Amino acid sequence: METTKIAVFKGKKVRKTIHNNEWWFVIEDVIFALTDSDDPKQYIQRMKQRDSELVKGWVQFVHTLSVSTEGGNQKMNCANTEGVFRIVQSIPSPKAEPFKRWLAKVGYERIQEIEDPELATKRTRALYKAKGYSDAWIEKRMRGIAVREQLTGEWKSRGVKEDKDYAILTAEISKAAFGMTPAEYKKFKGLDRENLRDHMTDLELIFSMLGEAATTEIAVNKDARGFEENQKAAQEGGGVAGKAMQDLESKSGKQVAAKENYLIEPQDKKAIR
Repeated sequence: METTKIAVFKGKKVRKTIHNNEWWFVIEDVIFALTDSDDPKQYIQRMKQRDSELVKGWVQFVHTLSVSTEGGNQKMNCANTEGVFRIVQSIPSPKAEPFKRWLAKVGYERIQEIEDPELATKRTRALYKAKGYSDAWIEKRMRGIAVREQLTGEWKSRGVKEDKDYAILTAEISKAAFGMTPAEYKKFKGLDRENLRDHMTDLELIFSMLGEAATTEIAVNKDARGFEENQKAAQEGGGVAGKAMQDLESKSGKQVAAKENYLIEPQDKKAIR
């Protein structure tokens, strides 16, 4: 099951993942949210140079964890709530205090979600609604998340373990469906750190879902095992979506893949199609 979620602090996304039944936050995202640094990795190095005590405790509260990205799972340095509080102490930023209050709230929400798992889904829906997405778009986005979780669960159970393999398989589906890898698709839409699917139209979401759902179906029915067999299933699953999309485009006269994004105007105010 997918464990990576997105939290938002003053408009900045902070990825968090569940480890040992608590939230762990991507440190680079924390740095970016507090400093607006164009190079969070370099900022972290400078921060360590000026805070020797931080360096001493770094290995105790920083773990390298698998974090889901558009290109698949990647290993990233993460810290739990206590660790992030320590890191924030070394960051001279006027946002530090409000960030601490925000962090405490997010940590408490995890406790609530353990007691009532539906709260996580409700909060995700509320977040998209607050950001200006329509109810119809949100339904598709949430369904897409569920489809993605089912697919990654199948990959894991079928022997695909390496994070780089998840990224490759995801790229195979996208390439077969849209003619672009996720990285190329983001460039096509003019995106940088943003989540690609948060800037997809309804149709783009639908065909993304179709490609991943078809891949799951093919992998299960053919009992695909290991990376190579699942790579073939990914290519075939993405191809199902690609063919369906081409058929729609030939009949509608419009291209499904849209360059536009929702960076400026919210989704429910912008008529992309």
